[in-house]
Amino acid sequence: MFNLLISATQLQDRLTRPGCLVFDVRHSLADHGAGRVAYERGHIPGALYLDHERQLAAPRTGHNGRHPLPALRDFAALMASQGLAPDTQVVVYDDSGSLFAAHLWWMLRWLGHRGAAILDGGWAAWQAAGGVVETGSNDPAPGARAAGSDDQAVEPMMPTVDAQAVRKNLNTQAFTLVDARAGARFRGESEPMDPVAGHIPGALNRPCQENLAADGHFKRPDALRAEFTAVIHKRPATEIVHQCGSGITACHNLFAMELAGLNGSALYPGSWSEWCSDPSRPVATGA
Repeated sequence: MFNLLISATQLQDRLTRPGCLVFDVRHSLADHGAGRVAYERGHIPGALYLDHERQLAAPRTGHNGRHPLPALRDFAALMASQGLAPDTQVVVYDDSGSLFAAHLWWMLRWLGHRGAAILDGGWAAWQAAGGVVETGSNDPAPGARAAGSDDQAVEPMMPTVDAQAVRKNLNTQAFTLVDARAGARFRGESEPMDPVAGHIPGALNRPCQENLAADGHFKRPDALRAEFTAVIHKRPATEIVHQCGSGITACHNLFAMELAGLNGSALYPGSWSEWCSDPSRPVATGA
């Protein structure tokens, strides 16, 4: 089972065997319909499409961020409806440097499914490898029940923190926040998505795009380890909490740390969009 990365060549071989489920999660925050249009124009054979706005997020209240996590049981039911079984090999891809793929990868780990991998290089890598392209759309074929989709209590398998814990941490410093947004947004110089510019006080900045090499593939684990160590210094991975604008690209940093062997960091799903929705919460600017 692949549980972190899979190459386009490896996926070509894996597609010929049973028990492989591929998800296309191409998405645009500026045009929410663009991902499905791109999927229908061409995708990996057999791939299913999942939408980050409607299927992979809970309803928005104006105070829970732009992409609030769905209830774990609801997500388990969704994945069961897509055909996920405990022994399924899942592969996720997008065309945005794996920013959205990393989010679904994390959600599957959160559910307890370890056999999930990101297609390294995404859609561009599949095309460059001469992969077969299918058009139209596919319907899921529900299979065995996924973890967490039965009547038993569902226990999350990846740690998260909420806004209350982040606020408490301003004083306790029990963990360190790592913000995955671009430097200009972190510093408060620009803010294209949310009504308030800046960052959570005490957060460190690691723009998630720095996890990729020039060819769009993830950097080598040793390089990632050195770069993250330079950011977090001697803080153990278990005391790192990732955040971004809405909890999506934070998963890219979390995935990169796992790839680097820095295991056990947590996610603040609400991230900046939730934090800044309450004017009583403090805001920092600058580096």
